[in-house]
Amino acid sequence: MALDNETLGSLRIDRTSMADDGGSGKKIVIWSLVGVVAIAAAVLGYIFFGGKTVTVTTITAEAESNGPSLGNAVLNASGYVVARRMATASSKVTGKVLEIYVEEGMEVAKDQVIAKLDPINLRTVLTMSERELDASRRNLTEIEVRLAEARKNLERNEALVKQQLISQTSLDTSRAEVNALAARLEASKAQVKVSESSLAMRKIDYDDLQVRAPFKGVVISKDAQPGEMISPLSAGGGFTRTGIATIVDMDSREIEVDVNEAYINRVKPNQRVEAALDAYPDAPLPAHVINIVPTADRTKATVRVRIAFDKLEPHILPDMGIKVRFLDEQPAAAVAARGPRIRIPSVAVQHVDSETYVWVVKENRVERRAVTVGAEGDGQIDVLAGVISGEELVSPVVPGLEDGGKVEVKNEANS
Repeated sequence: MALDNETLGSLRIDRTSMADDGGSGKKIVIWSLVGVVAIAAAVLGYIFFGGKTVTVTTITAEAESNGPSLGNAVLNASGYVVARRMATASSKVTGKVLEIYVEEGMEVAKDQVIAKLDPINLRTVLTMSERELDASRRNLTEIEVRLAEARKNLERNEALVKQQLISQTSLDTSRAEVNALAARLEASKAQVKVSESSLAMRKIDYDDLQVRAPFKGVVISKDAQPGEMISPLSAGGGFTRTGIATIVDMDSREIEVDVNEAYINRVKPNQRVEAALDAYPDAPLPAHVINIVPTADRTKATVRVRIAFDKLEPHILPDMGIKVRFLDEQPAAAVAARGPRIRIPSVAVQHVDSETYVWVVKENRVERRAVTVGAEGDGQIDVLAGVISGEELVSPVVPGLEDGGKVEVKNEANS
């Protein structure tokens, strides 16, 4: 079948149209490449020239205690629980330990026997003193008998002299014998007293073989074992013990803290104190100042303060670490509950003119945030508002920080 010209024309490819479309596509590709290069350049420029990165260290703000606050603090300090009455019980004599009746943690009463020493040597000495006393008393009895007989002879001789039956010399001899025996009698009585005193001392020494508790308390250390030598003096080098056990009067527990002398003017006797053991930070303990020791430590520039617990609890143990807050005069009932207290290092807070703020780290950026702070002491400061528990803060503050600036966290240490 023959094809007409129109049909053949419809099958022809239009080269002109294809050339026009190819030019437009090239332009689009070119402009797209230019845009990508521009964006990449902008990103790289921002990365390399968009701001300085500051290297910092951070701490995590955490609530120090969830317990109720007893008042507003004017000063913070840290110290230790101490026992004002503590002693190491020892023997008054040197001897070998025979038995020990106590162990660590046992309660003892005043004058309770806690140990016994070997009595063999002192028992022999005690027996000898008893025999010396018996001999002195027998000698005294003999002299008394002889003196009585001499006095009778003197009376007879005096009668015979009057009758001129004996000479005056015989009478003088009788008198001399009576006087001599009377003197010996007094000396013998004195010797008896000396023997009695010696026996009493030996009995005391023998009783001292039983080591007794000097006061009511709790045994915190057992310092000797049966078979070891014990002495009140440090004799025999390292082979001789000087103590049996260390006893603490638990009723004498209190707190000792060293307060920087620059802040001692904030402390006064009978001032209310809130104490928290390091082992039990969520259980604040009410306390009060006993006194301020009237001397300063020139090496540390501190003054010692004694603090008494209002109530002694069983979990308060000697030598425990403790933190205290010296409170103002406002009654505890008037202090509104502010929730958990947050304490951070003082070096994490920056003061500029009248403004106080911290630097909060979020996603390698820092935010400058104003805060309200409370009492400061022992290198720590209370944050009353502006920071919540769990936030990361720059500590210590370093130069070059800018609000919104980039930072690189070097390491992290929880407060």
